[in-house]
Amino acid sequence: MGIKGLQGFVARVCPDACRTVDLREMAEKHRIDHPDDPPVIVVDAMSCVRYWYTPESWVCGGQWREYLANLEDFIKVFMAAGIKLVFYFDGVVEEKKRDEWIKRRLQNNKEIARIFHFIKTQRKQPGRGMFVVPSALPTFTRFALKSLGQKTVCTLQEADFEVAEYGLQHNCIGILGQDSDYLIYNTCPYLSIEKLNLDRLVTVMYSREDLCHALGLSLTHLPLFACLLGNDVVPESLLEGFWRKCLATSPHKNNSYNRRTNILLAVANYISKVPCSYSSLKDLEEILPLGSDKTLLYRGVESYLLPGQQSPWIPPNITNCQMFSLQQQTAVCQDKEVFQLAKEQHIQSENYTIFNILSNGEIDCSNSLEDECDREIPGQALIYRPARQHIYSVLLEPGKGGAYPLVKEWFVYFGNPLQQPELIQPVQPSIPGGTPNLKTLWFAKGPDVEKQRYSTFLACFHLQDRMEELQALEAPVAAFCCLLAYLMMQVSSLSLEDLNAFVALILCLKGKSAAQLAGLQLSQVDSRAVHLGAVFVRGLTTLLMANSACGFPFRMDDLMPWEVFDGKLFQEKYQQSHRGCSLEELLESNESLYTPFQNLKSLICKVCMAKKRTIQSRPRGNGFITGTQQREFNPRFQQTHRSSFVPPYHNQMRGFLWRNPQPQGREYGLGHPGRRRRFHFVPQ
Repeated sequence: MGIKGLQGFVARVCPDACRTVDLREMAEKHRIDHPDDPPVIVVDAMSCVRYWYTPESWVCGGQWREYLANLEDFIKVFMAAGIKLVFYFDGVVEEKKRDEWIKRRLQNNKEIARIFHFIKTQRKQPGRGMFVVPSALPTFTRFALKSLGQKTVCTLQEADFEVAEYGLQHNCIGILGQDSDYLIYNTCPYLSIEKLNLDRLVTVMYSREDLCHALGLSLTHLPLFACLLGNDVVPESLLEGFWRKCLATSPHKNNSYNRRTNILLAVANYISKVPCSYSSLKDLEEILPLGSDKTLLYRGVESYLLPGQQSPWIPPNITNCQMFSLQQQTAVCQDKEVFQLAKEQHIQSENYTIFNILSNGEIDCSNSLEDECDREIPGQALIYRPARQHIYSVLLEPGKGGAYPLVKEWFVYFGNPLQQPELIQPVQPSIPGGTPNLKTLWFAKGPDVEKQRYSTFLACFHLQDRMEELQALEAPVAAFCCLLAYLMMQVSSLSLEDLNAFVALILCLKGKSAAQLAGLQLSQVDSRAVHLGAVFVRGLTTLLMANSACGFPFRMDDLMPWEVFDGKLFQEKYQQSHRGCSLEELLESNESLYTPFQNLKSLICKVCMAKKRTIQSRPRGNGFITGTQQREFNPRFQQTHRSSFVPPYHNQMRGFLWRNPQPQGREYGLGHPGRRRRFHFVPQ
């Protein structure tokens, strides 16, 4: 998370440390100096997602096809220059950073509340000054880059450490990101993503050597300098007294600088006079009010040492390479084969959250764009908790007495103070014969196992009785229906109009290009649709988790938001549906969509009726319920749109039937993966 104020300090006070560089020239020089090694830039992807997300709309749930196109364009520019990119993502929140993580999440809650206040009063999206990334953007960015053929790594510890290590070990031409910790690590050059001009492939490189020259320090001083300014190991709150002493004796104090700049200069001045030795570090630990943990400073300095590096502040022969020596022994999962596969898939960005659960029984989820004032829609963390409980029971084995280990959840939602993790009990899904074990789901082969994987996945969402109907759908549509049916069952306030909007979304999205979606204009933004968009996208991450746990009955690519969701398109369909627009308008006058619309809607409603959930009509017009009467929805298609657009035999439908696709028809899937067929109902 970096050192507060250091990046700005370098730009303002040490301009010589900010060099404009041409990445093409750097790559060419590397090829001359190292003809056998292609030029590589290692990318701290978590610090780049804000740069990458440039679609105009960001509150509606994400413009995923636009975003995917942006990532593809980004990669192509570097490929054209002969530069290979390697992307790193945070795979864990380390315990030492949990307090800072919580602090940021609670601050984000306040920012999100301001965004919803703006939307409700202005009926439009706020300006970029209030920008927050769409929910789950880092998660889906990982899979997007992987689908685009890029090497994508999910870390086992803090990402900046692994990025710095990779950059050093592989002689990379630079680290691309925006984290001042890269000024502290002794690794390859640090390149700014914020200053990157993609057209010219020019950016700013921050020089550690020039920073040291300006501060009167050496490179070996930098880890201690970072710790005495406050970082993820040494809290700033312990350093106030030390800073005051440094300021009192600093010859560099300048009234034209802000306090933080003067603190940086004063701390550098103090360190420059301290002999570089372990005994000096011990003396500093005695001076600082470190409380009961006198090793904070030592651990802070050590955290910046990459494998093979040593420091005069640390005794020799102590390295930072032993972090996983006890990993298997302390893991929740004791099956070495299962644990190793989960670890490999985690590193290669092939699964989602599974390794974290199997290794330490912990999972976290950041903020979502949810309206804390809308009490009709629970937080996504609570909506998907029953599904997660089933997923946990698939992953974890009960101990003696049949009790499952509890899972520690750090999920952000309204009313959760995040003072400690919530301890969640795994719950077995209803599967005839019981839940298959992970050995079977992950390693066994054959059609029977494939069926088990699919049925176990469906059972996590209470849909095991609908396996045949769902398997008949194209994979992305089947996943969409799983999620939508689960949502309709879990959230009683969701209405017939909401259902119509979601079904119209999946059908109208088919075949639309990123450019077409970018050109879609909204006259206003509805705050409830914003909330629902975020909830739906978070649901897709729950599908990813279930798919990973159950041995991948779906391809992960089939569960991606660019396959099934677009924020602006959902806003449009939501507003049309709640205004009572005709089916013709809702489906963009595409008659080939009318029957698929009724089929998918029928499937969702039958699932809900089987669970005693009746979907009611609650039109909201311009954001408010307009009718006092709520009409119960009849699963045999009570007509809510103009009758001319409802199949004339809708009261006599009994099932699905294949037919060969017509050349002019849109292909909306009922079909197994790979089959692309149109379908329709058959009258009795």
